[in-house]
Amino acid sequence: MMRDALAAASDAPDDDVPIGAVVFDPAGIELARAANRREADGDPTAHAEIVALRAAARRFGDGWRLPGCTLVVTVEPCTMCAGAITLARIGTLVFGAWEPKTGAVGSLWDVVRDPRLSHRPEVVGGVLESECRALMLDFFGARRESRPDH
Repeated sequence: MMRDALAAASDAPDDDVPIGAVVFDPAGIELARAANRREADGDPTAHAEIVALRAAARRFGDGWRLPGCTLVVTVEPCTMCAGAITLARIGTLVFGAWEPKTGAVGSLWDVVRDPRLSHRPEVVGGVLESECRALMLDFFGARRESRPDH
């Protein structure tokens, strides 16, 4: 499943951070996949997870709820995405690279496992972590190298 998310990340437009997300139904069938589209769409909410959740919710047939579904994403979700994952009632969240600066699934915060929430997905982190991290390092490394002050 993480290989599918890595493939989705490779579809990110050139200016967007290469993060990929895939939603699978309870039987493991892919419902939706997406890459970050913030820059391409000029939309601050167009994170891979949000784009994939929206598409999966339209397809799954239970309104906005995705019970029993699995979201697989290459990088630990931020607070916005962690909130959306919880609100969508995702059953399982799987992510690759930890994100110490903005991660909201254990690094900086732990939104999805907050005991005050009525729904908390199962979480599996660090899946194919080195491959997922390499995407980020390559992207940001190329950005630093292309800066005139570098």
